[in-house]
Amino acid sequence: MELTIGNVRLESGVVLAPMAGVTDLPFRLLCREQGCGLTYTEMVSAKALLYNNRNTGPLLEAAPGEGPLAVQLFGSDPDIMSEMALRLEEGPYSIIDVNMGCPVPKIVKNGEGSALMRNPELASRILKAMVRKLHKPVTVKFRKGFTEETANAVEFAKMAEDCGVAAVAVHGRTREQFYSGKADWDVIRRVKEAVSIPVIGNGDIFGPEDAKQMQEETGCDGLMVARGARGNPWIFRRIRHYLATGKLLPGPAPDEIKAMILRHGRLQAEYKGEMAGIREMRKHVAWYTSGYPHSAALRNEINQVSSMEELNRLISERMQRDGEGL
Repeated sequence: MELTIGNVRLESGVVLAPMAGVTDLPFRLLCREQGCGLTYTEMVSAKALLYNNRNTGPLLEAAPGEGPLAVQLFGSDPDIMSEMALRLEEGPYSIIDVNMGCPVPKIVKNGEGSALMRNPELASRILKAMVRKLHKPVTVKFRKGFTEETANAVEFAKMAEDCGVAAVAVHGRTREQFYSGKADWDVIRRVKEAVSIPVIGNGDIFGPEDAKQMQEETGCDGLMVARGARGNPWIFRRIRHYLATGKLLPGPAPDEIKAMILRHGRLQAEYKGEMAGIREMRKHVAWYTSGYPHSAALRNEINQVSSMEELNRLISERMQRDGEGL
């Protein structure tokens, strides 16, 4: 399943969704190793970039040779969005993506993220300003709509295509739903039928069978994995294999999970410093071990860990003590 966005050719159309607090550099590298075709930075505020906010630097960090990588911007001012995108265009990013789907209240309150689905005219001005100034492909990610009653993803996608964007990613939930309930894949199908640019489907892909079903039901050009990738970078390898062969690869064995946790921890420590990096690992370890025997006890213990040595010891002892489980 190859995918081309503008002048960027992806080896695989199975991509990692931008997720705040998750898709940092270490996690992106692990997903890339497992066959992810495109990764995104966590979303970056255009205003914070404008004012040189020191918190944006780590969000924009990329590894040498990492790619293709998209940078995701959010904001509501066409001039600021286009100027900051122009600044980022010189960076190591293949694609500039615009967030018009974030449901978080503080983002929506500022008229950003999914709030722009209620203001297609402003959304259009933002996208046109960016496309006009940039040479790299501009893409946009949005939702089914703000509410069920005002669901306007099809019209929004047509507007984006008219603005010159190179691809759209559609999450089959409304802002009202946040991440609850079931994603509506039919709206992804209707968007796909309405536009000629690539459409990436997003929502409820938690395994290879989900990915194949979404592709068959919607005809989408790409598949975007979000929460299904947390603690599970193997999902990309398994989806690609299933789409290519129709055969399911087994999930990771306990030893593979242990090795991945420790590799992830080393990458976090390397890029963020040991204390900050290992603290960051706490939620990842909870995701990696979710559903395993004794995982609740492990989650309690992981919150006390603050060094790579302690992480190594805890994971090694757990794996050894509990044999097949954690």
